[in-house]
Amino acid sequence: MTGSGAFVHSAVYAVGGVHDLGYSGRCRARRSRAAVAARALRMTASPPAKVSTGNGAAVEQVAKSAAQIHVLKGPLDVQIRPTKHDLATKRDPQRVRVFDTTLRDGEQSPGATLNMEEKLLIAKQLAKLGVDVIEAGFPVASEGDFLAVKAIAESVGNLDDPPIICGLARAVKNDISRCYEAVKHAAFPRIHTFIATSDIHMEHKLKKTREEVLAMTSEMVSFARSLCDDVEFSAEDATRSDPEFLYEVYSRAVEAGATTLNIPDTVGFITPSEMGNLIRGLRNNVRGIENVIISVHGHDDLGMAVSNFLTAIENGCRQVECTINGIGERAGNAALEELVMAMYVRRAYYNGLLNRPADKLMTNINHAEIYQTSRMVSNLTGMLVQPNKAIVGANAFAHESGIHQDGILKNRLTYEIMDAKSIGLNKNQLVLGKHSGRHAFRSRLLELGYELAEDELNRAFITFKALADKKKDISDLDLESIVGDEVKNIGMDLVKLTMVQVVTGTNNVPCATIKLHVTDEEKERISTSIGTGPVDAAYNAVDDVLSLVFKVNVKLEEYIVQSVTAGIDALGEVNVRVRDLETEVVYSGSASNTDVVVASTQAYVNALNRVVGAKSGKRMHPQIDGPETTG
Repeated sequence: MTGSGAFVHSAVYAVGGVHDLGYSGRCRARRSRAAVAARALRMTASPPAKVSTGNGAAVEQVAKSAAQIHVLKGPLDVQIRPTKHDLATKRDPQRVRVFDTTLRDGEQSPGATLNMEEKLLIAKQLAKLGVDVIEAGFPVASEGDFLAVKAIAESVGNLDDPPIICGLARAVKNDISRCYEAVKHAAFPRIHTFIATSDIHMEHKLKKTREEVLAMTSEMVSFARSLCDDVEFSAEDATRSDPEFLYEVYSRAVEAGATTLNIPDTVGFITPSEMGNLIRGLRNNVRGIENVIISVHGHDDLGMAVSNFLTAIENGCRQVECTINGIGERAGNAALEELVMAMYVRRAYYNGLLNRPADKLMTNINHAEIYQTSRMVSNLTGMLVQPNKAIVGANAFAHESGIHQDGILKNRLTYEIMDAKSIGLNKNQLVLGKHSGRHAFRSRLLELGYELAEDELNRAFITFKALADKKKDISDLDLESIVGDEVKNIGMDLVKLTMVQVVTGTNNVPCATIKLHVTDEEKERISTSIGTGPVDAAYNAVDDVLSLVFKVNVKLEEYIVQSVTAGIDALGEVNVRVRDLETEVVYSGSASNTDVVVASTQAYVNALNRVVGAKSGKRMHPQIDGPETTG
């Protein structure tokens, strides 16, 4: 990068103490990148400083470097060379690329585990949405994860207008090799490898020195590049890393062949102004950064993820890593729909900052698919969208105030900055009834993004017909609930609920009798129990059977029931989360029925099926299970 910049007088947390970065005021002096590299190398001679996490001051010390980056001033001039993917798909190389990690980071939400069929459905919908990159999973985590990534690469990765299919790998040869084996079947595969760079992570998690991390970065990025032309490198916990060490790590990654540099805000700590300074500091100090794409990844622990990303874009970032509905670890990730609609509604503002035509679209996203994608992810993961969620929440386009309603009736622009139709939102369009045939049923599901195998379609159609006998009109929301039940429970039939009967009332002790078919035993077991209510009684009866047959011991952590549509004949949809007290892993289950007691019992059985099914093997976590665990 060229051009001069101004330094702010500041101190950087680094090994050995506090170091002055420059002069106060508007000093125009600038250190060369070679000097930065030499300084970072000198710093590797010492082990990482010991950092206490026992109080807020110590944590603040670890992260203070985020605010102390070289600040550049002047016009933003970032030109991205077209990639092979850009040329093949005819996408604007100067756009902001949307990297969706719903199937990897999003699936790390407690209880949001997806099976292969669910992942394929979501991946196909993400391609329809127009995302540029799908991070399909962490292939080394388990055989199931590997097969799911491979299936997505083979199918979605070879569509007419395919996204890049990416897999995550720690900076370990075994991870990288396994990742490539999974993604290589795509027309445009990518390996995304990472290693932690903050002192606190290097000391306590990796137990490696800075010099070792630099060597691993060079070696593992080079190895990944020997397998795949498209390699993304992330410095985990970058926003709490020493800036000058970070410059050298990223410089080594570029020299080893990385094509995208990702800056993760792993714990959601950074603020927007700090993020802008960090991006500009990287652009000014990383060797060869003008030849790669800068990306950001961030979590929403302090509610600033989307703001951080938008600031990053203003300062030279051209890829955002996000998830549908913002799902993910802890407080989640930056929400794709919020980022995309912010860049769409305010495109004149952002295009102006980036020297682009005012009305030019900022991304490749098909906005009309946003709402449907949100619904699908919510339905299949069991992660409900809060009513006041921006863009896709139930209240996003609702107006209660009389003043607002009056203004909307006169001109919608008085209180709405975007049209609900712009995200593909149609108000409960009634499409099917009891006389609708199988062809109409299949066609509508395809329009909603659900492409089912023949046996799945047959089961869903039977459920649809049973519902149509009870409910006059079937809406899109009903169809999503029906097909979601079928897809979510594929392969999860170790135990089948065949009957539930309850007795309850103001003068009765709630009592439930359930009948479960245990597949391995090829027989049915019956159990009766009491409880504080009909649902509690049914759950106690299920526990009596499963604790005896499978030695399952769980705690119900969340129970949510809601109607799918309005009306007395509406489907009741139940979502539950249970914690396996042996492994401390959370699993979810959901079901729908016009009888909420039946739906509640089925949802609980579905969650316990996942618990039993997971007993067969352990899935590795990309951040908790460090590189030293796999060799």
